[in-house]
Amino acid sequence: MTPLLVIENLRSFYGVSQALHGVGLSVGRGEQIALIGRNGMGKTTLLRSIMGLIHDRRGEIRFDGASTIDRQPEDIARAGIAYVPEGRGVFGSLDVVENLVMAARPGRDGHSNWTLERVFEVFPRLHQRRGHGGLQLSGGEQQMLSIGRALMTNPDLILLDEATEGLAPLIAQEIWAMLDIIRAEGIATIVVDKDHRSLARVADRMVVMAKGEIAFDGTPAALRAEPGILERHLGI
Repeated sequence: MTPLLVIENLRSFYGVSQALHGVGLSVGRGEQIALIGRNGMGKTTLLRSIMGLIHDRRGEIRFDGASTIDRQPEDIARAGIAYVPEGRGVFGSLDVVENLVMAARPGRDGHSNWTLERVFEVFPRLHQRRGHGGLQLSGGEQQMLSIGRALMTNPDLILLDEATEGLAPLIAQEIWAMLDIIRAEGIATIVVDKDHRSLARVADRMVVMAKGEIAFDGTPAALRAEPGILERHLGI
């Protein structure tokens, strides 16, 4: 089966500074990819490049067979990619329902599996806070809202940056459980997080980045079999 996302020789730049150096990666339909590495190694840049938020990117990115390397972020979003940024990006002047409804649209094939009711079913905390403004929510609730907003676009691929950063352990467990639900729906994901052990329990593949390149790409079992990689690239 043709992969949903194919990246070939991707080079991304911030002005004269090169951040990605020939990255190659593929993601299958419904596949869950864990993207790990030390800070500053290019993980967020890779997600932003996929989403078209890096202006100077070279190489090739194909989503569902169509090139997106020259497309704008709004066009990439409409094509079926949703982005949950680090920092969550909720709208503080809007309440929970407004934050969710503003993003709602059918998927590319017209399906609307993810509705306001479905998001509230999965995240009952959001239903309880539905009249609260975005900035009145806790960090964990804001992360749930950001994920819920992404799901309301009925995407084929979700890019999730720093999935559980700064969250209490119980809230983090809800986010990991949410990833299982997303996978069961057939939605592909690329997830960045520092908790590589939890990622290894939910991911199909572990991708390690170092200095703007892919240093390892394999199954969680394959990564466990090479402890030197974690020691070298994560200091573990």
